[in-house]
Amino acid sequence: MAAARRLKRVAASQPGFLTLKSNSTDLLSGRRKRVNKNKKKSWNKHSDINDVEEFLNDIRHQERTTGGLLAEKSDDSLFFLDVGQPLNDAQRDKPVEEEPVERKKRKGRVSRPLRIDLILQQDSLIPPPKDVLAYQQPNAKKLRRSAQRLEQLAAKGVVPRKQRQLLNRRPVERTTLKAVTEANNNPNRDYYDIWGQELKDLADPWYLQQTCKKRVQRPERLNEKPSTLPAVEVIAPGGSYNPEFFSHQALLKAAHEVEVVKQKEEDKIKRQLAVNKEDTATMETIFHEELEGLVEEEKEEEEELKDEEDVAVGAIVLAQKKTEKQRKKERALKIKEQRRMANRRMNNRQQQLFQLRSIKASIKQQDQKTKVNQIRRKAKQEAEKSQPRRLGKLKFQPQDMEVQLSGELAESLRQLKPEGSILKDRFKSLQKRNLIEPRERAKFKRRHKLKYVEKRAFKEIT
Repeated sequence: MAAARRLKRVAASQPGFLTLKSNSTDLLSGRRKRVNKNKKKSWNKHSDINDVEEFLNDIRHQERTTGGLLAEKSDDSLFFLDVGQPLNDAQRDKPVEEEPVERKKRKGRVSRPLRIDLILQQDSLIPPPKDVLAYQQPNAKKLRRSAQRLEQLAAKGVVPRKQRQLLNRRPVERTTLKAVTEANNNPNRDYYDIWGQELKDLADPWYLQQTCKKRVQRPERLNEKPSTLPAVEVIAPGGSYNPEFFSHQALLKAAHEVEVVKQKEEDKIKRQLAVNKEDTATMETIFHEELEGLVEEEKEEEEELKDEEDVAVGAIVLAQKKTEKQRKKERALKIKEQRRMANRRMNNRQQQLFQLRSIKASIKQQDQKTKVNQIRRKAKQEAEKSQPRRLGKLKFQPQDMEVQLSGELAESLRQLKPEGSILKDRFKSLQKRNLIEPRERAKFKRRHKLKYVEKRAFKEIT
């Protein structure tokens, strides 16, 4: 604000400064009231910048209407002498006829422009700001230098390297086959269904591949289902609201077997966690454990000394140098062993000639065994397709069977009570068909511990 007032004083003090507003007052006249402005609230309350805003608005108005300050304009640009329109020779010879006032008014009204046109006209003489980005060009300096260098080379008569290579390049003779389009009035042309799912590619496959307009070939493994199980499995006949006796008993037996397996697993865990009373420690066993290591230390030291002496004697014996006779004897034994092994290999090969029948029988037996293993492996793979695989760290747990006992069966459909949840059934079905991995419910873990504080009213009572 201080800078604006300083600008206003400087501009007002200049000779020839004119203002368009008649009610503009002198900034220097009048004495300002002294107010404590050390606080923001007081500063906003007692600060008056209306005079500065009026001065700036006046300057903006002059720039819009005249294109600059009036004090800086010359007299020729501000004033002109109105001498009327210049007359032609024919108009000078013709006597002047006075037109009626009403006709002149009517003619003036017709020549006046419409107000909507006046609103759309530009009323500001300030030129629009220059768009710097419109004149910028990437790598302009580099391109300008390269153009100058090419001009210099062209003036010297030197052909650039790129242009020389293009001139020396051998033209390629390409024979392009024009696509033959079938006539629409040909009765033998193929029938084309515009609503069909498959599109008929009439363009060149290489062109479609390079322009990324050709469809990507779908891998075969994506067409295989992860499981052969149906999306919705039908419940056993015994699960009906009014089942037959034997089908209901079969369903109860299957549920009983499932519960027996669960009970066996629980019993096994209990047996593993059970403590044997015979293995518990007594005072006597504790005393023996405390004495261990104290009596046998002397025996261990004596054994260590004996071992060290034996190692020292063996090292002395090995350090003795072998004689020439011992070396010859070892060499002869080594050659003899090699000959024996070579003769043994030769005899084995000769014996295999007489064992061709048995070898063929063993090879045939091995091939049959391999085929049986392959069939068994394929059957196992086909069976695994209908079983849930291990997709995550958790194993798939089948859903509990929804079975009603004989006394819980409803007599009619109205008295039937719904059991289970459709959402859980669909979720388990997705896990069983290997579409999602088995999951557990997220456990809530409190980040901060709870702090129990007695209220003040309760403290006063207690």
